[in-house]
Amino acid sequence: MDSKKILGLLTPRASVHIWIILLLTIVIAVLDWRVAIPCFVLFAFLTYYDIRASYKRKAEISSFIENLNFNIDTATRDTLMNFPMPLVITELDGSIIWYNSTFEDISGQGAVFEETVKSIVKDLKNNELLPENLKKNHTGISKQIDMNGRHYNVLCSIARRDPSQKQTADYMLILYFLDMTELIDLRRTYSDERTIAAIFVIDNYDDLMQSMDDPVKPQVLAEIDKRMVQWVSFANGIIKKFERDKYLFIFEQRYMKELEDKKFEILDTIKEISMGNKLPVTLSLGFGLGGKTLSENLRFAAASIDLALGRGGDQVVLKNGESFSFFGGRTRELEKRTKVKARVIAYALRELIDQADKVFIMGHENSDIDSMGASLGLYRVVRSRDRDAYIVLNRFNPTIESLISRIQESDEYDSLFINKSEALELADNKTLIIVVDTHRKSFTEVPELIGNGRQVVIIDHHRRGADYIQDTALTYQETYASSTCELVTEVIQYIDDKLKLTQLEAEALYAGIVVDTKSFTFKTGVRTFEAASYLRRQGVDTVAVKQLFQNDIQTYINISSVVRDAELLDNEIAISVCAPPVNNPQLIAAKAADELLNLSGIKAAFVLCDVGDEIWISGRSLGDINVQMILEKLGGGGHLSVAGAQLEGMDINDAKEKLKYAIMEYAKEIAKPNT
Repeated sequence: MDSKKILGLLTPRASVHIWIILLLTIVIAVLDWRVAIPCFVLFAFLTYYDIRASYKRKAEISSFIENLNFNIDTATRDTLMNFPMPLVITELDGSIIWYNSTFEDISGQGAVFEETVKSIVKDLKNNELLPENLKKNHTGISKQIDMNGRHYNVLCSIARRDPSQKQTADYMLILYFLDMTELIDLRRTYSDERTIAAIFVIDNYDDLMQSMDDPVKPQVLAEIDKRMVQWVSFANGIIKKFERDKYLFIFEQRYMKELEDKKFEILDTIKEISMGNKLPVTLSLGFGLGGKTLSENLRFAAASIDLALGRGGDQVVLKNGESFSFFGGRTRELEKRTKVKARVIAYALRELIDQADKVFIMGHENSDIDSMGASLGLYRVVRSRDRDAYIVLNRFNPTIESLISRIQESDEYDSLFINKSEALELADNKTLIIVVDTHRKSFTEVPELIGNGRQVVIIDHHRRGADYIQDTALTYQETYASSTCELVTEVIQYIDDKLKLTQLEAEALYAGIVVDTKSFTFKTGVRTFEAASYLRRQGVDTVAVKQLFQNDIQTYINISSVVRDAELLDNEIAISVCAPPVNNPQLIAAKAADELLNLSGIKAAFVLCDVGDEIWISGRSLGDINVQMILEKLGGGGHLSVAGAQLEGMDINDAKEKLKYAIMEYAKEIAKPNT
């Protein structure tokens, strides 16, 4: 509101009364002009007085407003000059036109007129003070910056020199610097002092003890304790051995980064122990952080150590809230000599089957020979307990077309397969779900089957991923095993002594072992041969099994083309592409990756193929390179020497570049830290 309006409101409305007096005087004059003479004199006097009083009042009000404006301007100037917060006024290009003494103190540069604010505040980027960026947010910008060892929150707003003008040249910027140092230091201290719980496990304790003579055992265990305590001594935490092979470690979060930077060198240090032990000592470490309480972090640590052991041990797993991080995992899994667990699993599985009305057996999507062979073996187990059994199958890998044809030719398996809609319709709370060859809900044929009160059994040989199925009734996950078919074959032997496999079922199980071991070459232990021997006694025809994997001439030509076009990384990793159009690209990619490993100097191979809207990657290695850890970065999984991944929303060239980046990241992670 301007001064004229203020004067209008404050001026007395006496003129109205004067005009009323004039009107009454005229009326009196009409009645008697002599009586009206004094009235006219009075009217003239009142008119003169009103005019003079109004003039005087207007002069007083104008003087008051002028003094008020002057006082406000003075107060504003004094406020800006003595403003306790650092403040800078700049042109739109960042040139400083005014600043207060507080800003001069924090800048440490003395007079900074005609400098740009970006030259003093290095953390402000060149484009952040552009008018178009500031106008996108009418409240201005807010940015955290560091200057001369202190932390500030910079607030920037736009102001006009003359409110009546709207030209861009009439704008200027006002920057306020809020000192956040104490708050940030307090927040950092709070974060640093949060408690982390960790559980360490000697994951090959039993095998280690069996491999040593009695006099040597105390020395090895003492050396393990010594190296563990030395490794964590810098953290000023508490480490306590609470079982023969388990340690609890409590420490502050401030020391976590140093452990990560050193890439948990204890994994390598502990393997160097050589005091009569025939096997190297391996550790698994599980860390829990990000929880609201120490109790929650302990639960996170327990989940982490379970995941580390499920992935084969000799590695570190960090659970920070809902996210997982992995370190290590470069050692081959050691075969366990005892079959006690297989026998216990068999008895427990038998009880679960007997309690169920019907059983659904489900592998991973695009079922392969290992998944299908294990499913057929379990089908025979369920039928031997007089329960209905179904294999859930929507689509399958082209590698098992021959096996599926043989199954469909047999009248015994007429109602064996059901699809997703049929499975969801038949399933109820008394249905037992057996998941084979995967432990991830999203990887199964019908993820919707898992849950809703149904009991779930998992039988798998892959290293456990972060998104594993939880709350299972029974889990048999052994990463040392060559295949899921090997695990199922062991279970079959303990289910019922009188159980007899058909020739087709035995050959399917045998084929799964042959494929996953590359004809008994990779991940083949004593128990693998024992399982194969049992299946051979059940009537396996090895020639018939070999015929399941025969290629036609065109498939062989396509595989050869993929091998020929391979690109080498560091002369030891081969990457190739199965270019369309070809039939069964998944089959060609998998077999081409196997063939590439036969080339001299190749330690790992990856082959990409285009399948519909997805890019499939098949990864293979001789064991020196962990293809599972590489493809996990792309959302895939598997185990150390065989893994796969599926990528959506990109072409094959983008997928290839993403794969190369994952390989480079893996190489950085496994590189030993500088010591």
